[in-house]
Amino acid sequence: MSSKHGQQLPYVIIGAGAAGMSAVQGIRELDPDVPIVVISDEGHSFYSKPGLAYWLLGQIPEEQLYPQLPVSDETAGATYLNLRVLAIDPVSQIVQLEDGRGIEYGKLLLVTGAQAIRPKIEGIELDGVVTLDTLSDARRILKLARRARRAVVVGGGITALELAEGLCARGVETHYLLRKDRYWSNVLDEPESQLVEACLKEEGVRIHYRSEIDRIEGKKGRVTGVNLSSGVHIACQMVGVAIGIKPRTHLAAAAGLEVDRGVIVDERLKTSVEGIYAAGDVAQVWDPETGSHVLDSLWWIAREQGRVAGRNMAGADEVYQRKTPFNVTRIGGITTTLIGRLGQGEKDEDLVAIARGDSETWRTCADVFAVENDTAHDRVRLLVGDQQILGALVMGDQTLSRPLQHLIAEEVDIRSIRGELMSQPAQLVSLIERLWAETQASVNAR
Repeated sequence: MSSKHGQQLPYVIIGAGAAGMSAVQGIRELDPDVPIVVISDEGHSFYSKPGLAYWLLGQIPEEQLYPQLPVSDETAGATYLNLRVLAIDPVSQIVQLEDGRGIEYGKLLLVTGAQAIRPKIEGIELDGVVTLDTLSDARRILKLARRARRAVVVGGGITALELAEGLCARGVETHYLLRKDRYWSNVLDEPESQLVEACLKEEGVRIHYRSEIDRIEGKKGRVTGVNLSSGVHIACQMVGVAIGIKPRTHLAAAAGLEVDRGVIVDERLKTSVEGIYAAGDVAQVWDPETGSHVLDSLWWIAREQGRVAGRNMAGADEVYQRKTPFNVTRIGGITTTLIGRLGQGEKDEDLVAIARGDSETWRTCADVFAVENDTAHDRVRLLVGDQQILGALVMGDQTLSRPLQHLIAEEVDIRSIRGELMSQPAQLVSLIERLWAETQASVNAR
């Protein structure tokens, strides 16, 4: 990692999100001395993207978006540059910046994240059309919401609901458009969709089924309304768009790295070019279970990938072992845990790509039996294989959330309760609690 002048070249990280900050920590665990340069043009210090939804809802103040990092800037010895990267030259190992400088690197990490996809419809560039990608986006949404009377939200997944619920909580009359008959149809089953929709309606969100925007209308550059394909016109001052995200791969592609939907990496998070790594939302990671490269857009996964990539940049030889993806979040005001394979085998017309807070694994339709337990606003659905639980969804009461995360991630053998699960679904909760207790007792006895 020495330059032609004998000096050790810095580690360069492009991106300052969860994966980038974890990479700094991973590098410093093994290499306390070599400089680290973190480059990002977002213009903010490190903050929690999952927290943006709670800020929009008014449940937390902005200052709570900034978590305390385990490693401070001083002890990490990292230099942070608020600049845009124009290009990467892998041959000369130089990152070209917008101010004309070129930074030579020893190892390079791409954690450029992903950006919201905007549909190609007339009026999409008008002032008042918003996405929820960054802190700047959230600030703009709150500013616009102060003078907006009505908003229209389109899209699917978790982010669409964050937009709809956030705007509604800010006193904006909010209309949510679904292209088909229900919400998030490739992950949730029909009763789950209906439960979410009922909660949204209770909050005041107005849902329009089988509806899509034909064009967005404006006056003097600002949104004034939307025309639907059905001919219906909805006057509004804001349009929220959440149809999916696209990894920011332009730098990687221009530098000659292998790119598919994201930047292709191996099990050590190395790209196809020597000395360059990728992690987080931009990385398309090898999944041995499916034998393919997949995308995850989950905060904790980005942090794990960043740490492994950082350690490998600093000389380790660690394999990133993709764990069962899960997320504990709010969907329609209901605390919900999603774990492993949940897919319904349906195409979701409201999403054209993976959404933020999403995993492609959730969409995978397992050839298994579904076991359900439904009580008021509490619901548990399991995808049960021959020997393991392959996926689970827990809505409302989260008693089973942690046990199911463990049972699925550790591939615990369920044959001792499988017959009862299939024949007595009403006993699902007690059966899982029993298996969890047996598993814990076995671990403690070792």
